[in-house]
Amino acid sequence: MPERPHWASEPPARVAPRHGALESATPERVVRLALVQMACGDDRDANVDAAERHVRAAADQGAQLVLLPELFEYLYWPQVEAEHLFALAHPVEGHPFLGRFRALAAELGVVLPVSFFERAGQAHFNSLMMIDADGSALGVYRKSHIPDGPGYEEKYYFNPGDTGFRAWRTAVGTVGVGICWDQWYPECARAMALQGAELLLYPTAIGSEPAASGGLDTKDMWQRAMQGHAVANAMYVAAVNRVGREAALAGDGVAEFYGSSFVADPTGAKVAEADRAGEALVLADLHLDAARRFRAGFGFFRDRRPDLYGALMTADGGPRGSG
Repeated sequence: MPERPHWASEPPARVAPRHGALESATPERVVRLALVQMACGDDRDANVDAAERHVRAAADQGAQLVLLPELFEYLYWPQVEAEHLFALAHPVEGHPFLGRFRALAAELGVVLPVSFFERAGQAHFNSLMMIDADGSALGVYRKSHIPDGPGYEEKYYFNPGDTGFRAWRTAVGTVGVGICWDQWYPECARAMALQGAELLLYPTAIGSEPAASGGLDTKDMWQRAMQGHAVANAMYVAAVNRVGREAALAGDGVAEFYGSSFVADPTGAKVAEADRAGEALVLADLHLDAARRFRAGFGFFRDRRPDLYGALMTADGGPRGSG
């Protein structure tokens, strides 16, 4: 059993029904999470093959839940707006690789959220299928917050998601998953937590900002935003990023994806982290029962005042419909 974290209380004992003696409670749940930080190229089949190899390597090291990066199937094409790139989208039914990852999850007994470019009728979404450890598809989440700026032209390709935020009951626990830009929004994290999420995951594609938007290195901001979600919701939060230098598929743009995939514990402390430069498999043991006790004891969810949060339902903080 992995060592209990410093913030975790002792597991509770229970009273034996006949003799009144204390005996051990049900074993504490500890889930091994793996984040696959990988480089992505311009060959979809090669990227999918590489992703499968990484998932198998993670399972070999005891991972029960494996997270791949956002849109790992290809180069990050939203650096530019190009009509022909809509051909990368596919419907869920008959999708070129979702079935393969469902079979892989069932073979390895791992929970596997998988990011993909979805076509649904005339709409296009930045989506994720949650695949349980038996290979069953628990559902699809469509990215809610869609960025639009130099180097991240996602509004050209993706409709705003219409699924609402999701938290799925999986073989390893209840898992909430947002996608990339979602990770900057505390409302997204809190909505998933209120649905019972025990950990929050964010597949990501983020890197250098073009000179046109100031050239800021956002790596530390990116991590701190999610460390804040870990503290405010008293739960584990993890994000996985791609890594490497990618030329834009049109024009002369180049993005440097900064990796730095990480896991934060319920205190916001980073307990595992990859570097900025190379592919990596980031492993962390998540003490979910200990985190649940810690979360309850802190009282953040007990002391909420939803009756006072009406301003969050508006764009300007004023009464709805006010001019």
